[in-house]
Amino acid sequence: MKKFFFPDKAHSRWLILLIDQMIVVWTLFISIVLTNTLNYTEVFNSGNAIYVALYCSIAAGVFISLRIHTGIIRYSNTEDILRVFLAVFVTSLLFVGVNKILSQRFQLLWHLMDKALILNFFISSSLLILMRILVKGVFFFFKELKSEAKENILIYGSEKKAILIKNAIEQNEDSNLNIIGFIDDNRDRVDKYLEQKKVYHSCSVELLKEKHNIKKILFAEDALNTLNKKKIIDICVNKGIKVIMVPPSDKWLYGKLDSHQLRDLKIEDLLEREPIKLNNKNILKDLSGKCILVTGAAGSIGSEIVRQALQYNPKSVILCDQAETPLHDLKLELEDNFQNLNVKIFMANVQNINRIRTLFELYKPEIVFHAAAYKHVPMMENNPAEAILTNVLGTKNMADISVEFGVEKFVMISTDKAVKPTNVMGASKRLAEIYIQSLNSPEVISTDEITTQASRTRFVTTRFGNVLGSNGSVIPRFKSQIEKRGPITVTDPEITRYFMTIPEAVQLVMEAGAMGKGGEIYLFDMGKPVKIVDLAVNMIRLAGLTPYVDIDIVYTGLRPGEKLYEELLLIDEEIIPTHHPKIKISKKVAYNYLYVNQIIKDLIVLNNDGNDLNMVKKMKEIIPDYVSNNSRFEELDLLVAN
Repeated sequence: MKKFFFPDKAHSRWLILLIDQMIVVWTLFISIVLTNTLNYTEVFNSGNAIYVALYCSIAAGVFISLRIHTGIIRYSNTEDILRVFLAVFVTSLLFVGVNKILSQRFQLLWHLMDKALILNFFISSSLLILMRILVKGVFFFFKELKSEAKENILIYGSEKKAILIKNAIEQNEDSNLNIIGFIDDNRDRVDKYLEQKKVYHSCSVELLKEKHNIKKILFAEDALNTLNKKKIIDICVNKGIKVIMVPPSDKWLYGKLDSHQLRDLKIEDLLEREPIKLNNKNILKDLSGKCILVTGAAGSIGSEIVRQALQYNPKSVILCDQAETPLHDLKLELEDNFQNLNVKIFMANVQNINRIRTLFELYKPEIVFHAAAYKHVPMMENNPAEAILTNVLGTKNMADISVEFGVEKFVMISTDKAVKPTNVMGASKRLAEIYIQSLNSPEVISTDEITTQASRTRFVTTRFGNVLGSNGSVIPRFKSQIEKRGPITVTDPEITRYFMTIPEAVQLVMEAGAMGKGGEIYLFDMGKPVKIVDLAVNMIRLAGLTPYVDIDIVYTGLRPGEKLYEELLLIDEEIIPTHHPKIKISKKVAYNYLYVNQIIKDLIVLNNDGNDLNMVKKMKEIIPDYVSNNSRFEELDLLVAN
């Protein structure tokens, strides 16, 4: 029966128009009978038949003009009901006008017609609307019979966005979701109904889970910026209810919500941050029409710098990396997402100064974002030679060539691990910071050819902590361990880290780069440090599982070079605020270029000898606060101290 009345393919619109006109004709005759004191003999005559035919002709034209027949009845809404009212009202007005004209010319005036029209307006519009309500009700009655096999869900909110999500799910024939109701904290809406679905208070989530076996709650992606919403998400996460994110309606495919567009809540969504507000005019002025070079372009930060830089109308963007496949994948992504793309691919290792010089000779970049670096602490602790060659020598190569070719601005991406480093990776990044700062040293500008030219290049350093979802971060590892049903490995129950999302970090890099005058180290507001074990617990709960029940968390001990917490500021660094509340400047006296240049040369010579101990010892002499932790190089700290 359902297949006959409600096939997958909607019935013809002309059939709907025919049914509407049958209702119109029938209700007009009823109205004439009632206003003629039920005298059937006087009603059914040729004169009245002319009036009915005329009214029906006008009604057909009005209904077609207002496209009343084109809507799929099973999905009728309040707007369709208003259009039905309007169609009947316009038909009555036009009929009165045409009736008066014809009556004056052909003497066809019937005195009771005005009363019949008034009564007909109410009867006709009511039946037309009732027909649509009944069809919709019967359709969803049959749909509810099949909902036992579907998954019961809730929708957060009771405003337009939530209703759009509800309608999109109900109109999707392939959806396996059954909407129980809405969740909201608005007392004016709680315990009321929206389109036949009840609005529940957020405190009812646990009760609804038990009563209806709720396993999921749907949120609009842009509905995570208020305290109440975050509280509800925390409740859902703690109670094992999966939070599903729905993209904004303007991103739906062809105006319809596809099930593939629904995504699980990410750990990044739980960061307690206000949206970043950028000075887009400042960034646009800095990047528009410029040739921009991004090193490490295939990495997490580098690729996001490329995506965001392309939005500021640069002359061209050069993607430099030594990773072939990721670089190729990024190129394909950019071709799909950006029109009039002016991107150049240049494969190179920043350790190779001749190859880098070729890049600059070929493209002559004006802005350089230097993101190429080795960043894995345990890997660099076991391979300090490579940390020096890439993070120190590679940065020096890029900076020196930038000076040689008169680059306007050089922005280096650093890390919080460069502050009081306890590992080779952090120490190598601190050395890179020191060299970059030395190129802005005013004392030596007139004594060396390179630094004379350096006055034309502004060197800026940005320093921030971990980014969620970056290659090699704990997030992908935890996800992999959760998929395998654990255990999740955490080094220490007290270990904490600062976290940002990749887009958030790069937005601040862009802003800091635009405001940089040269010599600054920009520090980003990373929010509150997060315990890694809390991160693991939340990720387990986001997967709909219970920590220590479904998945164990085990502690493996600190890795070589790792410390319990990170810092963003050295003791002797002075903080200076900027116009952006999330960006501060660490202003420190610049290092003398001649001194720094020589110690790095000495370090490279030691590096070429292949003796890790001698090389790390030299790094500790250069950086007094570099004290190894849980590392084979701890023995060197006593030697340096003596």
